[in-house]
Amino acid sequence: MNAFSYVTAQTPESAVQLVRTNGRFLAGGMDLLGEIKEGIAAPATLVNVKSLPGIAAIQASGQVWSVGANVTLTALAAHPEIVRSFPGLAEAAAEVGSPQIRNVATVGGNLAQHSRCWYYRHRDVKCRKKGGTTCLARGGENKYHSLFTGNMCISPCVSNLAVALASLDARIVVQRGAKSETLTIAQLYADAWRSPPAHNSLRADDLILRVELPVVAARRSTYLQLGEKADFDWALVSCAASASVNGTSLSQVRIVLGAVAPTPWQVDAANASLEGKPLTPALADAAADLLLREARPFSTNGYKVPLAKVLVRRALLKLVA
Repeated sequence: MNAFSYVTAQTPESAVQLVRTNGRFLAGGMDLLGEIKEGIAAPATLVNVKSLPGIAAIQASGQVWSVGANVTLTALAAHPEIVRSFPGLAEAAAEVGSPQIRNVATVGGNLAQHSRCWYYRHRDVKCRKKGGTTCLARGGENKYHSLFTGNMCISPCVSNLAVALASLDARIVVQRGAKSETLTIAQLYADAWRSPPAHNSLRADDLILRVELPVVAARRSTYLQLGEKADFDWALVSCAASASVNGTSLSQVRIVLGAVAPTPWQVDAANASLEGKPLTPALADAAADLLLREARPFSTNGYKVPLAKVLVRRALLKLVA
């Protein structure tokens, strides 16, 4: 591990200024400290953002709920109003890691975490994401990798919260220089779709401040995932779904798959196929087929297609149960 400086920022603006000299932001540190120990990252400065005012709260303002970037996943999963109004988000937070990890890990860190691909994480391997010429997973071990990608790298987005937030039409507020900008979840991960080295669309000095969640009448939401272990494991495939529900009929439907693409995977045609219709198992299966019609499995990850179809059906039926 290389030597580094450690400073505590007092404002978002000062945090951005401090990180510009080869620095990284540090909150929960679950991902960053792992990269430093593995020799993947060697920042000259760690900028502590845990003390920044106003970004560790969950609060409502009008028809929008705000979740600060420094809110822990434990606090998010247990917050009564989040559980009531956005159950899918609470469920997604509760599935991350172990209780000990959730006590420290933050909302911002979960959204900004880097690839979990074993080739990327290996200190002695220079894969496409680390500036090499080849995605080694394409012809190698790709059991946990993407079914969809827009570039050579097939490392998937593994953020639980990103999948749930995409289904809820959330917005991410980011400090960029002296001003803040608001991104959709699709915009937050767009660069990862286009560019092999990118994990997301954040620049090195972009700091996530909060998540904004619109309140939609009669909206229900859910999050489900399947992993190799029942607890303390990454999702093989995850699915978040939300909709305004009237009896068994759905409107404003959003279905999002996780761990299958560099960005949370959503297909407008699949959402539209359910609009205003009474939900049936057959209709749910048809929507799943639309979501997965462009899937391109690799040598050892084809099992993700039937898993994803099962999760879509279960998630949609859960909304009207």
